[in-house]
Amino acid sequence: MADDRQISKSLSYWLRHNPTAGNLTLDPSGWAECVAILDALFAAKLPHEHSDLLRVVEGSDKNRFEISADGSLIRARQGHSIAVDLDWPRATPPEFLFHGTVERFLQAILSEGLKPMARHHVHLSPDENTAKIVGARRGKPVILRIAADALSQAGKEFRLAGNGVWLTDHVPPSHIERL
Repeated sequence: MADDRQISKSLSYWLRHNPTAGNLTLDPSGWAECVAILDALFAAKLPHEHSDLLRVVEGSDKNRFEISADGSLIRARQGHSIAVDLDWPRATPPEFLFHGTVERFLQAILSEGLKPMARHHVHLSPDENTAKIVGARRGKPVILRIAADALSQAGKEFRLAGNGVWLTDHVPPSHIERL
C-alpha cells in the first residue's frame, strides 16, 4: 500500500532523525507516545488510526519499529542519527556477519573500513541473503563478509538489536572480505 509505505517513511524520519518534524518528543531510549505519533500522522494527512500504525509496524519487512509491551510507546530499533540509548544487549557474534553495499562505495570501505557515517552504528546482517536485500536498495548488491568473531576476540563490542541486526562502531578493512 502506498499509504503504508509513506507512514513507514514518516515514522523512520521522525523516530530516527527529526522528531520535531512530527512535533514529537522522544525519551532517552528513543520511545515516543503512540498517541503523539497518531496526531503527527493526522497532521501529515496520512491514515492515523491505531490499527494503521500496528499494521505498518507488524508489516515492516525489516522490523524497523517496536511497540512497548503495554502498547503506548513506539520507537525505531536502530538507524538513528540523533542521540538515543537503545540499550541493546552486548552479544558475542557468530564467526561471520555480512554487509550489503554497492560497487560505488566499495573502494572507500576496503580502504577505510565500515563506518557508521551519519548513524550511531555500522549495521551487519546475520546472513548473506539479508545483506543482499539491504545492498539491493541502492543498486546491484555487493556482499561483504565480516570476520566478526575475530573482531570480538580482539575486544570490539557488538550489540544485537531486537530484529536480529548486529551493531558495532567500526569494522576495519582487515576484517572485511568481498564475496
